[in-house]
Amino acid sequence: MSAGDKVSMKEKQEKQRRLSVEQSAMAGVSPAVYFPSPGQPQFQTPSPFEYSIASTTWSSRHSFQVPTLVLRSLALLFSFVSALSLAAPRHGTPLNNPPLRYCFVVTIGASVYSAFQLFKGVCDFVYRGILISEVVSDYMSFIFDQLVCYLLISSASVTLSATQHIKSSTPLWKASVVSFSMSFAAFLVFAACGILSGYKLSKRISW
Repeated sequence: MSAGDKVSMKEKQEKQRRLSVEQSAMAGVSPAVYFPSPGQPQFQTPSPFEYSIASTTWSSRHSFQVPTLVLRSLALLFSFVSALSLAAPRHGTPLNNPPLRYCFVVTIGASVYSAFQLFKGVCDFVYRGILISEVVSDYMSFIFDQLVCYLLISSASVTLSATQHIKSSTPLWKASVVSFSMSFAAFLVFAACGILSGYKLSKRISW
């Protein structure tokens, strides 16, 4: 390519640049938009896809929080009533019976655990905050839900066997029946919580 051809190509490029600058000025757009200076910082426009991912993640967590809060509330109610029925003074001394004492200790532990999970769920739902990290929460909920389920069904079984050795229609027998019923109901609720915890944990592992 000769020197004259190079000069003509440069002139054409300069004319095209001036034409684009004039067109942008007529449209009210600053030429710096098309020809930024080398020292001018480049700002990246946030992608709407990032906001959609964040909103989808929050909506997915929100859809699990409402039924989880309901289940945790029921678990707290049933386990607390089960423990209260054995601790009521008018029922005599049920805590002197080892099977009933075991049921009382288990239901108290289930009540404390349910209260903690309910408090954490309310904080996450109202303030959109995280009391503990999501990974730790998913693993902890799955493990402890299974453990509490086992303890509740075992306590319900020993309470049922102890009820058969208590004279019927006595206050202690009625307290044992109420405790057994509430323990079994709490076991069913914790089983549902364990299913939800396992589903959330499987989704996290698959991701």
